[in-house]
Amino acid sequence: MARGGINKAVVQKARNDLLARGAHPSIDAVRIELGNTGSKTTIHRYLKELEAESKPALSEDRLSGPLTNLMGQLLDQLKQEAQQSVAEAHETLQRERSAVQQQSAVLEGRMRELESQSSSLALQLQTAQDLIHQEQLQRQAVEIDNARMVQSLRDLEVRVKERDERIQSLEDMHQHARNGMEHYRQASKEQREQEQRRHETQATQLQAEIRQLQQTLMVKQDELTQLNRDNARLVTEARQHLKDQHALEQLLTQRDKALESAHTSLASVKRTNETLDRQCQALQGEVTQLDEAYTAQTQRAQNLQEQLAEAAGQLKALKDVSPPAPEPAP
Repeated sequence: MARGGINKAVVQKARNDLLARGAHPSIDAVRIELGNTGSKTTIHRYLKELEAESKPALSEDRLSGPLTNLMGQLLDQLKQEAQQSVAEAHETLQRERSAVQQQSAVLEGRMRELESQSSSLALQLQTAQDLIHQEQLQRQAVEIDNARMVQSLRDLEVRVKERDERIQSLEDMHQHARNGMEHYRQASKEQREQEQRRHETQATQLQAEIRQLQQTLMVKQDELTQLNRDNARLVTEARQHLKDQHALEQLLTQRDKALESAHTSLASVKRTNETLDRQCQALQGEVTQLDEAYTAQTQRAQNLQEQLAEAAGQLKALKDVSPPAPEPAP
């Protein structure tokens, strides 16, 4: 059965049309006449059948010898052309089949390569998604750490501010103590001058002045005691500052690069604490000087008491050696 919708009658009609136009009914000419449809093998088979059928219809008696020879030559030529066309068609078909097979192999290789690339891209996509998820988790962790660091920095700033306030308060207290000591020194100086003048002019008031000086010394001793307490409290606070400073240093060590400003603040606080320590040492020196001044005042009071006792002895001796009062005349 013919392929492409052609049959023997169609091939016969195309052959007759070619013969009527005086054209040779070859396989290619018949196929072109059919509109480039049909298989060349089928057309060749139908043409052979039509030629075989047309031979008995011709009478050998009516044909001359040369015409018969011409017909035989034409038939041989037609057979050769047909065989050549079939061979060329077969070769063309083989080349097309080889080309199609090669193209199919190339396409299959390309398809396998694309499938491999698709699998690789799918793995890369999954890996990229995993990396994105990990980066998101890391980003969240970093944001949480940043929030904690910011909060720690704020807490540190509050502590630094409180420490600055304490330092300012200590400085005010220190200034007040210095003012008090200066006032005490000035008052003591003026008092000593007044005592010297009163001792020269009023020996009888020396004991009262000594008692007043003792009372003043007791008050000053109380002030020194209070200063010693304040000094002890300042030392305790300084130690607490040092403990807080060590804790802050440990906290700041854990925040290497993110809290450099906090390190700077801590260094400033440390320098302030050192300044406070020096001020405390200076205050202790002043307290020591006050103790020495108190000792000197105590020694001076003892000297004044001894002078008072000596003056009293002299007065008594003067009374004893004074001449008796003259008797009244009769």
